[in-house]
Amino acid sequence: MVLGFSIALIVFSLLLMLLVLMHKGKGGGLSDMFGGGMQSSVGGSSVAERNLDRITVVVGLLWFACIIVLGLVMKSNS
Repeated sequence: MVLGFSIALIVFSLLLMLLVLMHKGKGGGLSDMFGGGMQSSVGGSSVAERNLDRITVVVGLLWFACIIVLGLVMKSNS
């Protein structure tokens, strides 16, 4: 059980990292240093960006739940 949740945690971590890197830079941060400031600013976000936000939130919640369950399982095993 611990092995399964550990593998799930690794998969969710990699997926969350990929999803965060796919987001468009909002400006005013490190994204401006590396060419993010050259993008045109559109008033509203696109459908794809909103869906990416939703997927990122869901994967983040699953990642957090996996950490909690893994901690509880490891505590009950010891």
